[in-house]
Amino acid sequence: MRTDSRRVVVVTGASAGVGRAVVRALGDRGDAVGLVARGRDGLEHAAKEVESRGGVACVAPADVADPDEVEAAASRVESELGPIDVWVNVAMTSVFAPFTEVDPEDFRRVTEVTYLGQVNGTRAALRRMVPRDSGVVVQVGSALAYRGIPLQSAYCGAKHAVVGFTESVRTELMHDKSSVRVSMVHLPGMNTPQFRTVKSKMPHEPQPVPPIYQPEVAARAVVWATEHARRQVYVASSTVGTILGNRVLGGLLDRYLGRTGYSSQQTDERHDPGRPDNLRSPVPGDQGAHGVFDDQAKPSSLELSLSLHRGRVAGAAGTAALAAGLGAAALLRRRGR
Repeated sequence: MRTDSRRVVVVTGASAGVGRAVVRALGDRGDAVGLVARGRDGLEHAAKEVESRGGVACVAPADVADPDEVEAAASRVESELGPIDVWVNVAMTSVFAPFTEVDPEDFRRVTEVTYLGQVNGTRAALRRMVPRDSGVVVQVGSALAYRGIPLQSAYCGAKHAVVGFTESVRTELMHDKSSVRVSMVHLPGMNTPQFRTVKSKMPHEPQPVPPIYQPEVAARAVVWATEHARRQVYVASSTVGTILGNRVLGGLLDRYLGRTGYSSQQTDERHDPGRPDNLRSPVPGDQGAHGVFDDQAKPSSLELSLSLHRGRVAGAAGTAALAAGLGAAALLRRRGR
């Protein structure tokens, strides 16, 4: 049984990275969390973390690319925890390689997980939320949903597709006057394990495009989005800058990324082509939330803090402006005497 404040929340990609950080934060909140991913090792460890923090966990292994598996996972969560209040789509994968070197099967797989995984999750969520006229769906997006970069054509294409899909679904819910809400949280480069588990054909190991943030920063934004009606949340100034820059200076960004996009996404460490990757099956073991970039990753985001408290920020700015105006008026009055 849940308490009045406890929600039932499903998180896909819950075993590692941003998804793992999100379920930890939901555990801190005391929520009942349905954990969806392929890797049972990571799911079992995530479940223990949720429960140690005060939440309740239900492990529901599934490949988000398979709609039947996602539907079965949703049914399992509801049978164990109760009606789903919130669904968070985090699961993703990628291939680091120039487009001409990406096998068609690999390109399809990235699209099925990163794009259709969110479609399948949203379908399972709305199938339950719409009849109840209640619920929240949060799509975890990226700055790369608005600006493509080299070496990640499949991932960028999938994230772009998620934006179009989400906007379409949101307007349909509005047309039906539904109370179900859909939000998107767009991330910058994150310090997650994916950069040592993702498939790569590059000579050096991949890395996120700097600046890099810790996954807890993303988790804070995602959990906040589950509680508020914000249409979109941008996690860092680099995300906002990328999106706005692409609108105004798209051609210049093309040339800049053509020059720098390969080197900025690779470390000095040589890539081991024999290491396992997670494209078609999970990498064994518990990967956790953090990657190997702890020494570079930022633990907070000023942009996010300002965004989440923009009402108070706007109020403070307005108060300051009013005080300045009154002060100037008083000075003019004194000078006029």
